[in-house]
Amino acid sequence: MTVALDTNRYVDLCRGVDETVALVEEAERVFLPFVVIAELRAGFAHGRRQADNERTLRRFLLKPGVSVVFADDQTTHHYAAVFKQLRRQGTPIPTNDMWLAALALQHNLVLHARDRHFDHLPQLVRV
Repeated sequence: MTVALDTNRYVDLCRGVDETVALVEEAERVFLPFVVIAELRAGFAHGRRQADNERTLRRFLLKPGVSVVFADDQTTHHYAAVFKQLRRQGTPIPTNDMWLAALALQHNLVLHARDRHFDHLPQLVRV
């Protein structure tokens, strides 16, 4: 399985939550979307452990099978489709999560996230 981690699941991984640790260990590849890294670093900037958290993130990104996924022109088409669908349904979600969904759909990634608002996107495969 190729999985994308949402911010809350990366935090779960760092905290040793069994479900997330097992999923990451079993995954063929793990992707951290660029928006997740941005959210993490924004959080680090407000905390007392910024340097420690940054080191932990860098170590994780250097692990075999772990990659960052960035947006490109094709991503913007997926984003637009997600935006349109959610608007028609009357079920908006946060902007960063629309980017996450667009990247997961574009790259056929299984999304590991706790947020229930992703349920409004049935085409999004989740674990």
